[in-house]
This record gives sequence, C-alpha cells and structure tokens, in this order.
Amino acid sequence: MMRRALRIAELLLVPTIALAIAAGLAPNRAAFEVHLWVLAVLALALLAFMRVVAAAYPRQPSPFEASLGRTAPPAERPSALTRLEREVSMARSSAFDLHARLRPTVIELATELLSGRRGIDLESDPVRARAVLGDGAWELVRPDRPAPTDRHAPGLADDDLVSIVTALEHV
Repeated sequence: MMRRALRIAELLLVPTIALAIAAGLAPNRAAFEVHLWVLAVLALALLAFMRVVAAAYPRQPSPFEASLGRTAPPAERPSALTRLEREVSMARSSAFDLHARLRPTVIELATELLSGRRGIDLESDPVRARAVLGDGAWELVRPDRPAPTDRHAPGLADDDLVSIVTALEHV
C-alpha cells in the first residue's frame, strides 16, 4: 500500500514541478497554469482509476465473443468414403488395382442401381444392362471381363473415371 502511495506521489510530482516552473516564469498567468495543473492531475487520477478497475475486473470475452471464436470440430470422413477414395486412387495407378480393387465396388454399385431403379439384373440381362450403362462403364463391370495380363499397366484414366461415374449417376 505504501508503494502505491509513493508511486502516486511521484506521478503528482511532475505536474507540480511544472506548475512551479511556469508560475516562476510567468506569474501573471497563474490562474491558467493552475487550470493546466488540475487538468494534468485529473488525467493522472483517471489513468490510475482505470488501472485499479482493470485490475479488479480482468477482461473476459463475453459469451457472444466466445461463441464467435469457436470453430466446429472437423467432421470425420465416413470410412466407406475413405475406402472408396483409396480404391479410386489405386485404380488410377495400375490395371491390377482397377480390376481387383475398384471393379468389385463398381459392380456392386451398378448391380444395386440397375436392380433398384430399372429392374435389370446385371448377370442375367447383360444386353439391357449394357444399353443403360454405356460402353465405358460396361467394359469395367461386364461379368466376362478378363484380368489384365500386365499387372503394372496404367490404370483408369481421368476421362474414363468421369464417364463411369456419369453413367452410374444416370442409371
């Protein structure tokens, strides 16, 4: 407490010395100089008061501000989507991965879409299934498709992937 009183006295000392110097240099303007001294002392008192209030009530964000700062946790990607992305990525790199990994998934999807939307069985009615799917998608899902002879041959091209997805969307 004593330190605070000394600190306040030190702060008041500067304007008081300035008042004494000004009064000595221009005694005929003493009223004006006292007004300036009072203004300086009040400004210092206001600053001291603001420091006391700030110490007593530390700044905390309002609930509104706190809610603005929150971000939603990142949504977890469904495992089936992650698996499909991996299959597509691998199918684009090699013919074997296209045949062994992505093809079964596309066959399953095409079978469900053809059966559910059009009443077509992929294996028992291949002519109608090919007509609905188109040549690009049919080439991948046809039941008699042979395994690739070169396992490391290039896989699925981007244009072919787009055409297969488009064909499945239009079933």
